[in-house]
Amino acid sequence: MKIDRLIGILSILLQKDSVTAPDLAERFEVSRRTINRDIEDLCKAGIPIVTRQGVGGGISIMDNYRIDRTLLSHTEMQDILAGLRSLDSVNGTNRYGKLMEKLSAGSSDFFVGDQSVLIDLSSWYKESLAPKIELIRTAIDARKELIFRYYSPNGESDRCVEPYYLIFRWSSWYVWGWCKKREDFRLFKLNRMENVRLSGGTFEKRDAGLPDLTDERIFPGGIKVKALFEPECKWRLIEAFGPDCFREQDDGMLLFQADYTDREHLLTWLITFRDKVIVLEPEEIRAQIRECAERMIRRYDAGEEHGTLAARRSGAGSVEN
Repeated sequence: MKIDRLIGILSILLQKDSVTAPDLAERFEVSRRTINRDIEDLCKAGIPIVTRQGVGGGISIMDNYRIDRTLLSHTEMQDILAGLRSLDSVNGTNRYGKLMEKLSAGSSDFFVGDQSVLIDLSSWYKESLAPKIELIRTAIDARKELIFRYYSPNGESDRCVEPYYLIFRWSSWYVWGWCKKREDFRLFKLNRMENVRLSGGTFEKRDAGLPDLTDERIFPGGIKVKALFEPECKWRLIEAFGPDCFREQDDGMLLFQADYTDREHLLTWLITFRDKVIVLEPEEIRAQIRECAERMIRRYDAGEEHGTLAARRSGAGSVEN
């Protein structure tokens, strides 16, 4: 990508007294004409670059700009490299690893020493996620519409979206774009998108701005939950909500309070604790959990009485070694 190359050229110019256009062209695997255009773009961005012809000539940054060579500290550069490595963990292309090799070639204390920050953004769905990310990036760069099948709590539907941002938030990947079905900007979770492809249509960029992805905006709350958890559940509560989400009672039980947005997600989460939790408020959540437990009992009783359990029909339980 051009932005990667511009960053690489600027880094080299900040590290070395002078470099030739053929050297840069070879290092970044592009033509000399492309390097000349890149130098022009850096000049337009306000970087005072000087080119000298003839023997001993080359490309350099003006001497009075040398004071800014330490613009990035060792720690700051290491953080940048950790971020680049994290992107390689999801795209599966080693694109950013190659960029780091180009940046580190020939000098710089920035690249010396062990990395203390390692970020892995990959998931169980890496095999299906990486192609989606690459396709969405292509669509964003080329202003091409995306079409896909989307699965949500309200059902499934076919969508056509003008993509603007690829976002990693709340431990998952999302695409933010203008949904032609809803005629509004929407956030789509990549793991819920199936058969993602380019529609063939292009779009004019809208005045989108950066999406407001604060928790208060996306998850406004509204469901005040109060529940008692067994002491052995403490680690899960801390992992999900932090150590201030409960008060330990005299009998060791944990009085939990939180503000929830998604009713279905809340019910699913509470049920995973099985008999280790008692919901105190709100009453409608208590009633729904009770109804769910009763339906489960009836289903299992019916299975025992009529022998219709799928596991029995298929002979589950007999395993060949």
